[in-house]
Formats: sequence, structure tokens, C-alpha cells
Amino acid sequence: MANVKIVTDSNSGITQSEAKELGISVIPMPFIIDGKEHFEDIDLSQPEFYEILKSDAQVSTSQPAIGNVTDLWDSLLEDGSEIVHIPMSSGLSESCHTAERLAADYNGRVQVVDNQRISVTQRQSVYDAIELAKRGKSAKEIKDYLIQTKFDSSIYISLATLKYLKKGGRLTPAAALIGTILKIKPVLQIQGEKLDAFKKVQTLHQAKNVMIEAMQHDFATRFKDLAEAGEMSLYIAHTDNEAEAMNFKQEIEAVFPNVPVTFVDPLSLSVSCHIGPGALAIAAARVVK
Repeated sequence: MANVKIVTDSNSGITQSEAKELGISVIPMPFIIDGKEHFEDIDLSQPEFYEILKSDAQVSTSQPAIGNVTDLWDSLLEDGSEIVHIPMSSGLSESCHTAERLAADYNGRVQVVDNQRISVTQRQSVYDAIELAKRGKSAKEIKDYLIQTKFDSSIYISLATLKYLKKGGRLTPAAALIGTILKIKPVLQIQGEKLDAFKKVQTLHQAKNVMIEAMQHDFATRFKDLAEAGEMSLYIAHTDNEAEAMNFKQEIEAVFPNVPVTFVDPLSLSVSCHIGPGALAIAAARVVK
């Protein structure tokens, strides 16, 4: 059976140094800042990004260049390997659909996984793929598993500000103004594909309670059997808010004593540029056992 190599993008939160340790490849996502292209974790660190974001620079996201993707694939395939390529959700970026179109020319040797994951849940998909490859599964078998289990995940995100949703055109100026006056802090959700509204609150304390209650409901309903079988894990994510994220981790561990909080990660910059600093998230995903 052919060796299977894993490729993802920096939206997974996996850094270039972590990728080397894991034996995988991470494609850095490009950003356009005041007309100049930068790459996440290559020439743009998390602290640098937030300084730029807070300065009101014009920041937009882009897709990896086609040549960068195919050149990487070609180099990985030289030894007869297969590839499992795990991009961010197709509901949040066209980069997944682009990869699918490119993979059509590789005669099945590149399997692109559109399992609607982002950030910490995308990272878990990568870890699952690594484990399945170690067990001798083919690229197609790994893709099939990741697609079959794609909705065994959940994310809830609380925002500190409406400024960046407004700036990115995802919120009307009037709605943003009303929200600011009323001190509304939205809680958003990702249940596959897109980022959607969940609830509106006024304080971080309320936001954390809403997210915890939502996750408790998920574990009591759609994740119940998986949790009882020990196949679920929890994660904390944040945007430039590490201290609060670590506090939130302790709260989550107290509420879910039998479910591991596997890691606490900064949210990928592709998400961060649309929601701004100060965000806090809880996520859950199924884990290969």
C-alpha cells in the first residue's frame, strides 16, 4: 500500500515547526495588508497581525497560489505516495473547491477532504488522518472517514466587538451601531460550513455561560453515545486572548470532568481578521480511537 502524506493549511492552527514534528505539510494562508501580501506563520506572526489589525489597516484574506499547492503535491508524490489534503471549510473559503478542481488531474492520488472544519476542529481532523495513516489506511479510506464524521464537531465563539464584522461587510453599519450602543456581544456558531449567529449577550460572563450550556446540550444529545464511548474531546480557542482562554479551560474542565480539553489554540488569522481580538471559543470533535 502506498505511503500516505498529510497536507493542511495554516487555518488548522498548526505551525510550520509543529508540522515538521508531525511529519506533515502546512500551506501558509496569504493575507493582503494595505495592498501587500503576507503569509501566516512565515512573515506574519500572531502578535504582529493583531498590531496591524488594531491600527485599522486594510486586511483581507486570499487563497494560496495554485502553483504553490501543485508544486507541493508534486514533490510529495515523487516517491509514489498518496496525499490527504485537509483545507479549511468550503463554507468559509474557496480554497477547498480550488483544491478539489486541481486534484481531479491527479488520478486519485490526491484526496481533498471537505469536512467543513476550521481551526481546532480542523487540527483534530489532521491528527485523525495521521493516526489512520499509521494504521495503514489508504488516502481514500482516510478521506471517507473524515467525511463520514464531519458533523461530529461543534464550535461556539463569543466576540468582544462588532467592529470587524462591520468592517468586513458581514454586518450593516446600523446594526453594528445599535449593537455597540447596547453593548451586545454576539455568540456565533460553526456547525459545518459557515459561521452563523447563535445568541446575543452583554457580558463575557454571559457569553461563557451560553457557550457552556450549548456544549452541554450537544453532549446530552448528538454527542451522547460518542462521549460515553470516550470518543469526544474538547478544545479552547481565542483571538489574542490567551489569559482568558486558560481561565475558560479551567471552567470547562470543571463542567466536563470526563472529557479531555486537548489543546488551547489561537484561532487562525483567516478567522481572526473577520472577528477581531478578544474572541473566545469552545469546540468539540470526535477523536479516532
